[in-house]
Amino acid sequence: MEVEYLIDTNVFLEILLNQEKKEECKIYLTNKFGNISISDFSLHSIGVILFRHKKFTIYNSFIEDVLPKIKVEALSKTNYNKVEKIAIQYNLDFDDAYQVAVAESNNLIISTMDKDFNKVVHKHKIDFI
Repeated sequence: MEVEYLIDTNVFLEILLNQEKKEECKIYLTNKFGNISISDFSLHSIGVILFRHKKFTIYNSFIEDVLPKIKVEALSKTNYNKVEKIAIQYNLDFDDAYQVAVAESNNLIISTMDKDFNKVVHKHKIDFI
């Protein structure tokens, strides 16, 4: 069984917003192609941020081009209580705690550039880009 990755919001936004590490993120995603997931929360966050920047076309292109090629993961109703526990235990914001809960529930490695995940690296596998 191949290793599966939960790609954090910041990796996609780095590319979509044409930021400094865009090329590095593109290469990373290309190398992991076929084993990539995104959380439903990240998907919504990307929409919120792109709409805030009036980048509607970029959002639609992302949905049409990328979404069919990756898995979308969400928490089951019974796993939502894990988010609070993870947030308190590791002093994480909701979004990061949600990512950890989704990754744990689906046995995924988190791929991110967010150093806040250093707080959970001893408990959960994190692949820093």
